[in-house]
Amino acid sequence: MTPSINIEETVLHGHPVRYRTVGEGPPLVLIHGIAGSGQTWEDVMVPLAKGGHTVIAPDLLGHGESAKPRGDYSLGAYASGVRDLLSLLGHDRATIVGHSLGGGIAMIFAYQFPERTERLVLVDSGGLGKEVSFAIRAASLPGAEYVLPLLASTPILSAGSAIAGALGKIGLKAGPDMEEVGRSFASLGDLRTRAAFIHTVRAVIDPDGQRVSARDRLYLSAGVPTLIVWGDRDPIIPCRHGREAHELMPGSRFEVFEGAGHFPHRDDPVRFVEVLLDFIAANDPAWLEEEHTRELLRSGAGA
Repeated sequence: MTPSINIEETVLHGHPVRYRTVGEGPPLVLIHGIAGSGQTWEDVMVPLAKGGHTVIAPDLLGHGESAKPRGDYSLGAYASGVRDLLSLLGHDRATIVGHSLGGGIAMIFAYQFPERTERLVLVDSGGLGKEVSFAIRAASLPGAEYVLPLLASTPILSAGSAIAGALGKIGLKAGPDMEEVGRSFASLGDLRTRAAFIHTVRAVIDPDGQRVSARDRLYLSAGVPTLIVWGDRDPIIPCRHGREAHELMPGSRFEVFEGAGHFPHRDDPVRFVEVLLDFIAANDPAWLEEEHTRELLRSGAGA
């Protein structure tokens, strides 16, 4: 019998948090990107669950159907929120998968909570280089909060061909890329979602590009099985970031999805599931001792 995705809600620190879950077995957490939601993972959740996992895809605070409080939208706060959700659901450890902004959150999760991280998977991840598309950088500019309501207005969103043409000019291919970005634009019609989006963008990006980088700490990933997945036609974050991160992360695996854009898990969900399940099967969960991290820190202190 094919399992079905359950959409559930809990409360963390007084705020409702929506999440999708399916399956039984070792936890596999899927973290979406900026202005997205757990919905982006729906094509892969059931196949991953069939592989013997409890698959959990939360809507981060400020996103989807979760609460959008005035508060901290830093990567560290998001990582702590994922940790708290796992604890509440009774999971001490998990394989952490992050897409785009979610990749940055996944790396911070592994950095802050190594004892809870079994494996790390980065999908077209932020936080690995300066370059990022102009459209994202523009959201960090002063006054962006006054422009976004116009872009997300119903008349503009209803002009599907015009939106498709504009997105095509910045390199987004027809199909999953446009569908996901269009969904993100639509979510910004809500005032609270828009405020959370602006706070999140400005926490990690300025007009010159990404200002938060994990590159100087990637050596700490030694001992944590790591998979890096990237679409070679990603117009938002260049594939080169993934290749360079692979070189800096000892023992990591790098998979390029030819012809895929910023959402390889949507472009080719069958291959994505196959690659991810194969990676999990080939790599036992990490069990890092404090002394291991201490030695890595000592070795990297003079780098």
